[in-house]
Amino acid sequence: MPTLYELDAPRRAVNLSLNSDLLKRGKELGINISAVAEEALAQAVKARLAQAWVEENADAIQAYNRRVEKKGVASDGLRTF
Repeated sequence: MPTLYELDAPRRAVNLSLNSDLLKRGKELGINISAVAEEALAQAVKARLAQAWVEENADAIQAYNRRVEKKGVASDGLRTF
């Protein structure tokens, strides 16, 4: 399965604005803030790409659903349930 981004791309320093108390608590608990931020960003990218795919393919999905409503699916005669 293809990855969302190049996993071995070089890291880049960035500035983030975070709730100071949340940051303090995270550090106290030994949480790797960079890793958490990277994972959250990867999940957000994945969700946005999925939503974009649905929007880009909405017409085709609707056309397929109309076809299935009218004619059924190819396996209709094979199902035993």
